[in-house]
Amino acid sequence: MRRKHVMEMIAGYTFMMPFIVSISVFLLGPLIFAFIISFKNFSFLNPEAATWVGFKNYVQLFRDPVFRRALLNTALYSSIVTPVQLAIALILAVILDQKIKGRTFFRLAYYIPTVTSPVAVAVIFLYLFKADGLVNTILAKFGIQGPVWFNSVRFALPSIMMMAIWSSVGTYMVVFLAGLQDIPAELYEAAEVDGASGIQRFFYITLPVLRPVVFFNLIISLIGTFQVFDQAYVVSRGEGGPLNATMTVVLFIYRQGFREFNMGYASAAAFVLFIIILILTLIQRKIFREETS
Repeated sequence: MRRKHVMEMIAGYTFMMPFIVSISVFLLGPLIFAFIISFKNFSFLNPEAATWVGFKNYVQLFRDPVFRRALLNTALYSSIVTPVQLAIALILAVILDQKIKGRTFFRLAYYIPTVTSPVAVAVIFLYLFKADGLVNTILAKFGIQGPVWFNSVRFALPSIMMMAIWSSVGTYMVVFLAGLQDIPAELYEAAEVDGASGIQRFFYITLPVLRPVVFFNLIISLIGTFQVFDQAYVVSRGEGGPLNATMTVVLFIYRQGFREFNMGYASAAAFVLFIIILILTLIQRKIFREETS
């Protein structure tokens, strides 16, 4: 019996081995290595010349005006994009959960942008928002002089926000739809018998039941917005301009690691970003737990 138990364990670990090896080689190994070199002056062009600098990279980060601007841009981007896209996604999900004509078409239409390449979306928006693009042409019909959106310090980041909301709202809509379809119809029927209006049913039934789904979408959206890179890279051609108006933390990490070849400094910035996302996630988890308890 004991031998059979040992053989079952060996068989189990054998089946798990490909996963364990892949995680160790492609995730845990690089993660540990990146953490170590974040305390070094390290470049892949000359790794032998790496020197230990302790917390110097981390201290320098918060003295670096470009990193501070990237952190501010990313925080502003996340604080606007996350609530707006979740609100729109929830409204669309509630509408498309009703028995309306053509709802399958609309579900597909809203979801298609999410499976489109972010680079392709960015290129499309570059044409839409250029000086003589479609957006400015429409504004001109109403006598409004449109800006050069992506070349403007004031409008470059908001333009990327609009792009991100349009291209990702479908993902969260689908998750909300799945949550809505799990709500028992009896709850709505009982509320309707009691004379509850549609708005009351939404706030007293739909939102409370959807709380775990809202939390899930909120965390996924928060992580995604703090990791924004593709759109900012394409729009600014990897420069984060104009005047660092579209510089994000991940774009900053990319530039430091693969353009300046200062991989130790880039690794330190990556771990600062990780800590920020972790803290925000834990705070939101605590808030949601307190509200549901």
